[in-house]
Amino acid sequence: MTETADKCCCSRLWGFLTGRISAPASHLLFWPVFILGLAADLWTKSLVFHWLSSRAFPRYTVLDGFFQFVLVENRGAAWGIAADKTIPLILVSFVAIVIVFAVFLLARKPQAVVVFSLGLFAAGICGNLYDRLFNAGKVRDFLDFYYRDVHFPAFNIADSMLTVAVFLLIIVTIFSQKPQTKDNVCQ
Repeated sequence: MTETADKCCCSRLWGFLTGRISAPASHLLFWPVFILGLAADLWTKSLVFHWLSSRAFPRYTVLDGFFQFVLVENRGAAWGIAADKTIPLILVSFVAIVIVFAVFLLARKPQAVVVFSLGLFAAGICGNLYDRLFNAGKVRDFLDFYYRDVHFPAFNIADSMLTVAVFLLIIVTIFSQKPQTKDNVCQ
């Protein structure tokens, strides 16, 4: 009984996440995710940069040997790609945000997880675009994960939202196309 109940529970949860929602419900999901995500990104950048720039040594170790806050201004895209190509990066960001909003606004009965992901995309794109427009073309990064002398490139909340959105869309794409059989339908 527990195996059947577990399958049914997982199936219902998956059904909720991948279920289709109405246009009004999609707006109730998208806009709060977008606004809260953008606000969280801009607020954390401002807070950390203000705090660390007032310190003698502009970094703060949270977990020694693993995680610290740092001040990094990235002149490129991910991992510094296209460094000092501010205008093309701004144009790509504008095109990307138009595409995200178009997909969101033109979708008929989209999946909830897709709407959530689009909200994350919009917030992440706009957060980094804001920096490019109002921080001399540089994106403020402050999260630094590392092991000994090996550092993952510093990133911010906007980058995290973009990564989560891509991950969710990949998972949905891979796993939502299961055909219905007797074994995977809750009774």
